[in-house]
Amino acid sequence: MFRKLLIANRGEIAVRLIRACRDLGISPVAVYSEADRQALHVRLADEAYFIGAAPSAESYLRAERIIGAAREAGAEAIHPGYGFLAENAPFARAVEEAGLVFIGPSPASIGLMGSKTSAREAALRAGAPIVPGTAHTLEDEEAALGVAAEVGYPVMLKAAAGGGGKGMRVVRTAEEMGAAFAMARSEAQAAFGDPSVYIEKFIERPRHIEIQVVADKHGHTIHLGERECSIQRRHQKVIEECPSPLDDGALRARMGEAAVKIARAAGYYSVGTVEFLVDAERNFYFLEMNTRLQVEHPVTELVTGIDLVREQIRIAAGEALEVRQQDVRFTGAAIECRIYAEDPERNFLPSPGRITQLRTPAGPGVRDDSGVYEGWEVPIHYDPMISKLATWGATREEAMARMRRALGEYHVGGIRTTVPFFKAILDDDEFRRGEIDTGYIARFFDRQPARPPARADDNRLGDERLAALFVAALDYTRHTGAQKAQANGSGAAAEQSSKWKVAGRLAALSKK
Repeated sequence: MFRKLLIANRGEIAVRLIRACRDLGISPVAVYSEADRQALHVRLADEAYFIGAAPSAESYLRAERIIGAAREAGAEAIHPGYGFLAENAPFARAVEEAGLVFIGPSPASIGLMGSKTSAREAALRAGAPIVPGTAHTLEDEEAALGVAAEVGYPVMLKAAAGGGGKGMRVVRTAEEMGAAFAMARSEAQAAFGDPSVYIEKFIERPRHIEIQVVADKHGHTIHLGERECSIQRRHQKVIEECPSPLDDGALRARMGEAAVKIARAAGYYSVGTVEFLVDAERNFYFLEMNTRLQVEHPVTELVTGIDLVREQIRIAAGEALEVRQQDVRFTGAAIECRIYAEDPERNFLPSPGRITQLRTPAGPGVRDDSGVYEGWEVPIHYDPMISKLATWGATREEAMARMRRALGEYHVGGIRTTVPFFKAILDDDEFRRGEIDTGYIARFFDRQPARPPARADDNRLGDERLAALFVAALDYTRHTGAQKAQANGSGAAAEQSSKWKVAGRLAALSKK
């Protein structure tokens, strides 16, 4: 086992990794940007190293500075968490070339599964079902029209190197293809530095369900069941559950078997997630593979009792899995809400600032993975998630009841959060019945009563805060193209597309 491990991340996931290191007797080392000098992960680590200015392209995305900090600290391994460089094959390779251990899969696996088209090809080799469409990129509009005619409209154009909703267009008729193809390519180029797109049959009202896989370097691969991830806003998950409200054991077994085959086809080791779409008839289709620890991993841990971060570190150290598939047990149900520093009453406008008061929930079946504290200044430069609130219950109903209680106890003063938004969802009849799919959030908003127009002074951010948001937008646009091109199709680009979505939010602000 490692003696010292450097954590190449920040916020709640860095805190989570520090705690895992403590459990394993490993000394955790943090890195931090100018904005994170007083961050919780810096305070909790044994050592902390400064790596640059606040914008991520000048700090958390600087591979050479992170590797240099690991060498200076005498760390033997680097854990990337998720986001930033977690799915960047060149970074994983650079870590290995520096004589350090990358806590994750091999660079080859990251590269293979980071490209949506090569991942589809791997799924086909594994005999897994994929959404009808192409397993390769499209040369031109004529090729797209030919495939669409073969699989039948509606179809979805998708960026080969992307994620997070970028470069995606639904095409319902042949007449729409020309404009949609040009727009998808243009958006893919702007977001990922790669205009390549491919095509899939568009599945109406699908569920987005993912299977957690764990594989060691000794040929053992298992799955830990499914997570329901259909509740998404702007193609980003906001609520996750384990198991899915479908709670179909036979479907779980089939999807789990397919996920294990895909992982093996990719030569995969470490923890990872194979994502599927499930239609109304419970047919499932491979979507993509995330070659990293997922944000929503706590719900799987609560239901299976298996510490995924501990297993990930053990696997990287060369240890064999202690659990076999027949040993995996699923007990109860768990729900996770991602608490963001955003204002639901202002179209989810970012709400950076000082946390003047903080009361976090507790009690039976409640887990809050947080990276903040009272007095902390939430920066504008990074993803706005401040914590992940998860609850467990013997049944889904009990887990929901505990989540309502936990949300009622949660109080964050000084900034706005998405807690009220989650309270409303937990009281929604469609959610309570488990009748959810990727279109749920749109229907939920349609059911909400119209709000009275906001007063002019309610929308006044003040010159200093507005200027800060525009600076963040400029930082984002200046560095995004370069850092996404560096991802080399590895999937790191997809993660970056979720950071604040500053430009879109500023556009919404300007309309107020």
